[in-house]
Amino acid sequence: MQWRLKAAENGDAELCRVLAARMYLDLPYAREVGHVGEAAGVSTSAGVMEGHDVPPDVLAGVVHWLRKGGHNAVEHLDLFRIEALEGVPYCVNDGCQVVGLLKEFKVCPQCKTARYCSDACQKQDWITGGHKATCGKAVYK
Repeated sequence: MQWRLKAAENGDAELCRVLAARMYLDLPYAREVGHVGEAAGVSTSAGVMEGHDVPPDVLAGVVHWLRKGGHNAVEHLDLFRIEALEGVPYCVNDGCQVVGLLKEFKVCPQCKTARYCSDACQKQDWITGGHKATCGKAVYK
């Protein structure tokens, strides 16, 4: 996340969008790393704030990074909200297609970044060497 933050601070449009999305979806460490504080001077209109189940300070940070990357904040916030409501395949086990909300997926107790839909999926991934080889060394979806 620190490298993504540095690239976003330098204006990398794609990484600004990625950081904003990760903050919105409350992915590991994103909100801490991407926090902009009140000093950033980000203001959001009431229309932008409506319908988002995200704390106002986090939403201000998301808008900050989207604007920094030259993205349409309202359009992307709508996309992020849809993704948060419908769910995505957060399980890092290759081939797993389970779709759900982030809070429904268990976090690896060692690295606290990899997520799994079930204990069985986590065991399978560990046995096949997927996560075992990267535990604590990579940032997962």
